[in-house]
Amino acid sequence: MKGFQLYTSNKRIEEVKQGSSILSLLGRGDGTEVLMQQIFANKLFYIYPSDRKETMEFFYIISGQVYCEALKKELKENDYFYVQELAEPVLLKTMIDTKLLWISTEPIYHYISENIQKLIKVVKEVEQKDRYTFNHSERVQEYAMKMGIKLKLSKERLDNLFIASVLHDIGKIHIPEEILNKPGKLTDEEFALIKKHPTDGAEMVKDTYYKDIAPIIEQHHERLNGTGYPLGLKDEDILLEAKIIAVSDTYDAMTEDRAYRKAFSTQHAVDEICQLIGTHYDHRVVDAFIEVLKEEGKI
Repeated sequence: MKGFQLYTSNKRIEEVKQGSSILSLLGRGDGTEVLMQQIFANKLFYIYPSDRKETMEFFYIISGQVYCEALKKELKENDYFYVQELAEPVLLKTMIDTKLLWISTEPIYHYISENIQKLIKVVKEVEQKDRYTFNHSERVQEYAMKMGIKLKLSKERLDNLFIASVLHDIGKIHIPEEILNKPGKLTDEEFALIKKHPTDGAEMVKDTYYKDIAPIIEQHHERLNGTGYPLGLKDEDILLEAKIIAVSDTYDAMTEDRAYRKAFSTQHAVDEICQLIGTHYDHRVVDAFIEVLKEEGKI
């Protein structure tokens, strides 16, 4: 029938499976898209203010449970919310597997590319190789996003940070498993391989839709005094997004068990990071990070 389109429960116009969710396009027309997103448990997502004040996004929780960081409130099945003329980004996190109906008056589905899904799959392969970094990238992403919002990054920069933070270690796919899991000190040759992973990671994304994040990935081990790698960049030559990931990455590495030591406490990790403000880490980023940890009651 002209003008009438029917899709049964197992049919979608398009569907993309991501590392953390499944996004289905249910309908579109006149700039509006109707989507259904299934997000797995303990996954971060966010809503950012649109550049167009007339843009409206509506979210209905079909099933599951979501925690809203801004309101410090849990949302459950049949709760819904919508945003229009949003003043600042809103971070949310699923507490269990969650299914959302999502209606947006601004087309967004095309931003989800097959390329990024392939790259996230590689990240998961890296974390399976290194038994001490399971879910490391997602934890780094969560704190990086919270810092990015505190630092009032623009929508474009926050989008780039969201992707770059979860892909920052993708270049480790080329490092042998025995080196990633070695309990003793690395040889010079082994450390030289480790130091290649930021450049390898940047190479893996530079020919995709997300090529803008390649420099962020390449710089996430650079340090303000030039002692980092792979380029030995200093201070303002290092992107703010890379400085954010550096703090989040260091904190997570210190507060998780490693082959050569047990995890440090949150306070010990923060104290160590603070001692390196100005030489390794940007004071603005560390200040934002401490603010986040205080809000979470961790320090």
